Amino acid sequence: LQTPMKRTRALIGDAGVTFSSAYTVTPLCCPSRSSILSGRYVHNHMVHNNSLSGNCSSKAWQAGPETQAFPVYLSKQLYQTFYGGKYLNQVGNSKYYNYTLSANGKAEIHGDNYEKDYLTDLILNRSLTFLEDRSPQRPFFIMLCPPSPHSPWTAAPQYQNNFVDVKAPRDGSFNKPGKDKHWLLRQPVNPMLNSSIDYLDNAYRKRWQTLLSVDDMVEKLVNKLEDIKELNNTYIFFTSDNGYHTGQFSLPTDKRQLYEFDIRVPLLVRGPGIKPKQTLQDLVVNIDLSMTILDIAGVNISALNMDGQSFLPQLTPSLRGGTSRSYFLVEYTGEGHVPEDPHCPRLGPGLANCFPDCICQDSFNNTYACVRTLKGDNLQYCEFADNESFVEMYNLTADPYQLENIVKKVDPTLLQTMNQRLIKLMRSPNVFIRIFHWMNVTFVINNTQTCHDVFIQDLY
Repeated sequence: LQTPMKRTRALIGDAGVTFSSAYTVTPLCCPSRSSILSGRYVHNHMVHNNSLSGNCSSKAWQAGPETQAFPVYLSKQLYQTFYGGKYLNQVGNSKYYNYTLSANGKAEIHGDNYEKDYLTDLILNRSLTFLEDRSPQRPFFIMLCPPSPHSPWTAAPQYQNNFVDVKAPRDGSFNKPGKDKHWLLRQPVNPMLNSSIDYLDNAYRKRWQTLLSVDDMVEKLVNKLEDIKELNNTYIFFTSDNGYHTGQFSLPTDKRQLYEFDIRVPLLVRGPGIKPKQTLQDLVVNIDLSMTILDIAGVNISALNMDGQSFLPQLTPSLRGGTSRSYFLVEYTGEGHVPEDPHCPRLGPGLANCFPDCICQDSFNNTYACVRTLKGDNLQYCEFADNESFVEMYNLTADPYQLENIVKKVDPTLLQTMNQRLIKLMRSPNVFIRIFHWMNVTFVINNTQTCHDVFIQDLY
């Protein structure tokens, strides 16, 4: 994936494994993070979107899936745990400055001083202190979730003039019409207005600028692990909670869509027993992260109520055998506003995120479930909960940018097969058996857009 983070790729990817087929099971912040923490599909943890009504960080989540989040099990294994950055959120934007930090339950008010308050740097510094103060007799787990590259895309002062000539890529589905796609994709103006293109190019450039601080974070964390002689004993994961689009199918900037640009994520892993400079095509989804981390920690994962499976056998095949998954589920529940947007009254009610130029990125009828297959047939099949009962299907071998919806052209038996897979995935969790020994774990989630709450705490 295209990235300005060259040091991160060298320190983690080149030193270990890059997964070229890594995905999220839902393309939005709060439900995706809930899936990472719980190891469950959306229909099992019931966090549907970024709203409280969508169960984001609700009392039901706190009383249910959160009590079985993977750090709970790490604590039972005597891990020392640290979480820094954004956790779960209700609707709102990320914060780089002027936020309230919960430090082990105690509120800290932060302002706009770069040296003291820039959140990406602050959580790094607190994590380094955690490493200094930890007990060397017990393993540790660190999870860092910086705001970068979420809006408002506030770069550190030293990086605000970088990438001045960078623009969003113009290939694939960029500025293409959403022909034969669901209702929301048929609404954007095509070709895009120049003002929309200027907006998305500016966003793309600023996102890259904010990522340079994440690159600093990774480098300093790796150096610290080396200084305390723990680098060779530590697994490091680098990933994101969802993808992001900048101009694909004439949608300026956001996520929430079923297509590759919103559901594919980076995944780099290094650690004991992992050979360097590998690129693996094995399918991995974000619900597999919790199972893999617990597998590393020696938890009996066969007893867990999770949908994920450990990909430790793919990381260290010499230590154990195992097979990767062949298909997975993608779910999303669209959000909209009951009253029409006063700035875009012609659009009517039921839409959301209508910017720039009144191009809406979400709606109530942007609600769907998909099955994505990679082994054998490279396909995606999606059903919408809308008044059209809309269906989309793509052959990504012939059409990697998903330009043509082939649902009316394929053999009906294949449609039936994909529908049955979708039904099966929506029913119940799958459980897989793996056992391993204690190891330290450092986990960095590189974020994308629209998250809010900020925490630094020892977990659970």
